[in-house]
Amino acid sequence: MNNREQVDKELTVARRKSAKPMLWVSMISMVMFFAGLTSAYVISMKRDDWVTFDLPQAFYISTALIVLSSITLFISQKLLKKDNVPTSRIFLIITLILGIGFIWYQYVGFDQLKSSGLYFTGPGSTVSTSFIIGITLMHVLHLIAGVIVLLVVIYNHFKNKYNATETLGFELGAIFWHFVDVLWIYLFFFFYFIR
Repeated sequence: MNNREQVDKELTVARRKSAKPMLWVSMISMVMFFAGLTSAYVISMKRDDWVTFDLPQAFYISTALIVLSSITLFISQKLLKKDNVPTSRIFLIITLILGIGFIWYQYVGFDQLKSSGLYFTGPGSTVSTSFIIGITLMHVLHLIAGVIVLLVVIYNHFKNKYNATETLGFELGAIFWHFVDVLWIYLFFFFYFIR
């Protein structure tokens, strides 16, 4: 093995060792961001102009879709580890479709709030709707990043970069996707119980 091959091998090992810790650090920062937003929500509930309302029905559907997407991604990862690559790809594509469905139903939920006369900004807005829509929009942005990650994982999967022994990129994408899923479940129950 020449020097160039040795350096390439060492760089690959270093990237593998640092990838997951870097992902965890970024997810911790996202947790802190959303903890700050939900803390501000709780503090603002003491305002005289606070308005309570039921969550839009679309948010219930989007919650079911994101939970299903995590299940299909889990199945896809298990199939990949068993070297069942074609079926793993199918479940990965189903995960992407469910993720896009989640984003769509979040939009429908915003529209349902608007139809009820509850707006993000402007004369018809309230502090509570501004918080819910703002926090949900921030989550949707993170989920769009998750969809981009899924697209990269799907692309790499079809390029045969993953198999039973080579799953790092897939694992990183799955960790991020499951994180965004758990984050939404937290936000959904937070808004459901804390009004």
